[in-house]
Amino acid sequence: MPRLLIVDDEPSIRRTLKELMTMQKYEVVEAGNGAEGLKKIEEDAFDLVLSDMMMPEMNGMELLRAAKSRWPELPFVMLTANATIELAVEAIKEGAYDFVPKPPNLQRFLVTVRNALSADRLQREHTRMKARLEKIDTSIAPLLGESAAMKRIKKLLGKVAPSEARVLVTGEAGSGKELIAQWVHHLSERRSGPFVALNCAAIPGELIESELFGHEKGAFTGAHKQHIGSFEQADGGTLFLDEVGDMSPTAQAKVLRVLQENQVRRVGGDKAISVDVRVVAATNKVLEEAIENGAFRDDLFHRLAVIRIESPPLRDRIEDIDLLAKHFCGQLSVRNGMPGKYFSDEALQLLRTFPWRGNVRELHNAVERLIVLSEEDEIGVDDVELFANPGKAPQDSIAYLAERHPKIADFRDAAEAAFLRRKLSQCEGNISRLSEEIDLQRSNIYAKLKKFGVDY
Repeated sequence: MPRLLIVDDEPSIRRTLKELMTMQKYEVVEAGNGAEGLKKIEEDAFDLVLSDMMMPEMNGMELLRAAKSRWPELPFVMLTANATIELAVEAIKEGAYDFVPKPPNLQRFLVTVRNALSADRLQREHTRMKARLEKIDTSIAPLLGESAAMKRIKKLLGKVAPSEARVLVTGEAGSGKELIAQWVHHLSERRSGPFVALNCAAIPGELIESELFGHEKGAFTGAHKQHIGSFEQADGGTLFLDEVGDMSPTAQAKVLRVLQENQVRRVGGDKAISVDVRVVAATNKVLEEAIENGAFRDDLFHRLAVIRIESPPLRDRIEDIDLLAKHFCGQLSVRNGMPGKYFSDEALQLLRTFPWRGNVRELHNAVERLIVLSEEDEIGVDDVELFANPGKAPQDSIAYLAERHPKIADFRDAAEAAFLRRKLSQCEGNISRLSEEIDLQRSNIYAKLKKFGVDY
């Protein structure tokens, strides 16, 4: 219920206005003069002040100036029986929302009050949003895209992020699931707390519990000192569980208990530690199928998927490719010491025809290759065909690699990196599938991808 302060030295005027405002479901407080009104403003919070102009001790204009100097957002509506244009102009200049002559036209007066309260709410919301945006970590990448799919995600983030609801982000590898998780955190009330990311698929099964919950010194062979787990590290903030579909059944059961009890127990410890964590999870698997196959717990799924956000593949937002490519071009040109690179319209048109099975991540890598390998400042169709076309990869050929890496050790690393890039693209960024195809453990694959600087 909006709270109004009526300041007027005439009791009959105060009584009439109070009855009228009470009928409109407003809470009303009275003051008999400007000094009393200022004291009430200092002691309590109000949504609107209705003040007479001519009063003893402190008149309405003096009250307006004194209040606005300390509470500039507090709206005022001024009333006077001696209305002049000069007085109205002066009141507006001092910050009054409106100036109403006495006796007021009741219908117009009620509209003025409603509009003043509405403007105040809008101003407060603008101030809150501005403060929120100013606190956002500028290191976080922007959510680029004006496609219908991206507009839906941005609108959903505006509703979901300020809440405490857990979020499950689904979508293909490389489509930007972690970036969405970061924006859930940075648009939330937890943004001043930590954002901790844990890739569940990159950690061997025997170590996942230690990474999630921590361990005490001597808890197992190799535990030479105490380790604080991801849940404790994220206390007061957000924990991002990436590739949650690859979590072991034992770890799933323990994560479920933490979500139920808001407490963790370190491996080898017997003490329950309270944690305040918002969990955002992500997966490129269809968890409903994993539940049917017995690979994922149904109860954990429902705990994690309070809100679901689908990260669209790049092929479903082709209209965003130009914007993304131009952004990556500017960003990566500077990073690679080659400012001034840009795409021709024809090159951008060609980029829109590619399948982009690796999604935004694959586009990012392709743009970096184009920046490094193209000869001219303008990146043209020939460059795109030669260096970015997923169907052609001359930069991965033996002749090309041998020419650029004459030493056997460098050639071996470059060839292995090219092999992993090609296989990763063919597996659409799915590390588990890649592990099966090339017969290499996931932990080793992640280590090699990190060593060679291959994004995944």
